[in-house]
Amino acid sequence: MDADHLSQRLATVASYVPQGARLADIGTDHAYLPVNLAKRGIITSGVAGEVVPGPFKNAAHEIKKENLDERIIARLANGLQAIEPADKIDTVAIAGMGGSLITQILTQDFDRLTGVQRLILQPNVGEANVRQFLMTHGFQLVTEEIVSEDGHDYEILVADRQANPTQYGQEDLHFGPYLLAAHSAIFIAKWQRELARTEAVLQQVATANEVPVAKVAELQAKISEIKEVLQRVGA
Repeated sequence: MDADHLSQRLATVASYVPQGARLADIGTDHAYLPVNLAKRGIITSGVAGEVVPGPFKNAAHEIKKENLDERIIARLANGLQAIEPADKIDTVAIAGMGGSLITQILTQDFDRLTGVQRLILQPNVGEANVRQFLMTHGFQLVTEEIVSEDGHDYEILVADRQANPTQYGQEDLHFGPYLLAAHSAIFIAKWQRELARTEAVLQQVATANEVPVAKVAELQAKISEIKEVLQRVGA
């Protein structure tokens, strides 16, 4: 992968960046996403934020190599601290982290999202945490996609700022309202695997010398929930 040939996961994230956006890519790694978008004329400017020195240097090198120093700036900073008011960022992308970490990043410097109209988030796990954050912090989910790449399933959540976002129940938070409605083959396969994994864990737990009753109940509830959803989508 490079800036001209994004992975399917990053290409999907890129597809939701609005024309003319001022983008902050948090946890940018090599800055492939903002560089790609700048080269295609999608973004007018960008910030490539990294908290780790190695990836930060990679990002700065990529930006310089593509002669984009005047349009994209690499910043070594923790999370949203990479964003300065003068950047006038209106779109933030955070991809390739756990949902809990994404939520932590968004929460600890929430004031830096002032002026941001769109969040494009791709958690590797813990998607429900991210949906919960959006729902309670003035961002409305507008679409979701699930893609499969190199043996992993990735959910991309896109949300726009809205004063009164839809309040979702636990099932929608867990499975994703748009993904539930679309119930693609990738979505079904993901939850079939998760069902098998959870049933295997339950079998192990249930044969322990001292059976943890609360854990068994939790796993049984999760199994029932997944089975109900899969049955409803015709899997």
